[in-house]
Amino acid sequence: MGISENIENGQDGELEDAREALIMSKNSSYEEGSGSQSSSNCTGSAGMVYLSTFVAVAGSFEVGSCSGYSSPTQNAIREDLSLSILEYSLFGSLLTVGAMIGAITSGPIADYIGRKGAMRFSSTFCVAGWLAIYFAEGYWALDIGRLATGYGMGALSFVVPVFIAEIAPKNLRGTLTTVTQLMVATGVSAAFIMGTVLRWRVLALTGLIPCLILHVGLFLIPESPRWLAKKGREKESETTLQKLRGRGADISYEAIEIKDYIQTLENLPKAKLLELFQRRNLRSVVIGVGLMVLQQFGGINAVCFYASSIFEVAGFSPTVGTIIYAILQVVVVFLNTTIIDKVGRKPLLLVSASGLVISCLITGLSFYLKVHELALKSVPMLAVTGILLYIGTFSAGLGPIPWVIMSEIFPLNIKGVAGSVATLVNWFCAWAVSFTFNLLFSWSSYGTFILYAAINAVTIVFVVLLVPETKGRTLEQIQAAIR
Repeated sequence: MGISENIENGQDGELEDAREALIMSKNSSYEEGSGSQSSSNCTGSAGMVYLSTFVAVAGSFEVGSCSGYSSPTQNAIREDLSLSILEYSLFGSLLTVGAMIGAITSGPIADYIGRKGAMRFSSTFCVAGWLAIYFAEGYWALDIGRLATGYGMGALSFVVPVFIAEIAPKNLRGTLTTVTQLMVATGVSAAFIMGTVLRWRVLALTGLIPCLILHVGLFLIPESPRWLAKKGREKESETTLQKLRGRGADISYEAIEIKDYIQTLENLPKAKLLELFQRRNLRSVVIGVGLMVLQQFGGINAVCFYASSIFEVAGFSPTVGTIIYAILQVVVVFLNTTIIDKVGRKPLLLVSASGLVISCLITGLSFYLKVHELALKSVPMLAVTGILLYIGTFSAGLGPIPWVIMSEIFPLNIKGVAGSVATLVNWFCAWAVSFTFNLLFSWSSYGTFILYAAINAVTIVFVVLLVPETKGRTLEQIQAAIR
């Protein structure tokens, strides 16, 4: 079955509902006018919500573990298994190939077996993948393991935030959903740091820990009440909702909201892929998909997957550089969650893209000096400054914000199809960047970062000319501004 057919068929399942759940999570701050009755439903005990979130974000941590694995292990794996640069580049990039497949199939799977079932199913692929990597004696087992972890990563990156958005009350939904991004960054950072002291096979085994937490924890938490209602299991949905809100909470209004919302979605016409190219939808699609393309082609996966090697080639300690990188990433992502709704999307995107241009030029300059044997003592410090500035400015804006804007920019009737296409494009571009980086770097170390700088400069122009500010606007106001 072709990719477009998979995307379209997913709309008859859960993608429309799931994508809209993400919108609600991102725009919870805009829903203050829903009335005091709605607010009163959020005053019950949140203990089960916090426990459910803690269990679910073990999946987000696993996503980070998968993403961060290849950077600190490149040299050791190549030496132990005698891999060429091309073979290791294939190993690194297969993660995103698996993630593309996971992104396409996760919606229908989550609809068929539930959110909990989908998380358990996805993490099983991660377990199989890590074990294949651990026991690998050649590149075939290594690549199969990487592909399997990629599938689990792609599916978890979709299902986890949807599950959290569907179980959280309105007053906690935005905060709890942003925890997923924080845990992804923490997982990447943990893999970087542990990779400096652990052998690559042992590091693969550490990827099993969040899977174990997720598998065990899923027995302790309830299913999404929204999914249960979608399946017509209204009694179970209300029982689960009561468990999530606390015994003393009045859930009647929220239960009615869920029922009405699902009824509205079921009455909407099912969008087809070709509708994305209709004039009334074209600008929102260009903005959403364009941001995904520019986010990835700016070089983030190259820096994330191969940071350790970049530090080493520049003459800076890969261990020290990787640890600083890991800590900085978590701190910046945490700070970003506190300011995004205060500063706005567009200013953060512009500051972030500008910082990426500067950081790529600094990194490119360091390698230019090294190649031409000029000011060699300054090369390591310039390289580490450029890379750390890169990850800091990316995490502050161009990392999380395209996903926020994607959840806000698409009209309701095409949200599922458009969101699936944007996600698929993002993973494909991530694969292209991760696969080509080592080849480009071998061609010209400084030319590679100058190329990334040029793409990030295009991002600035794109944001200025096309991307609207969505902070403080309702979805209707956003659509009016676009059209």
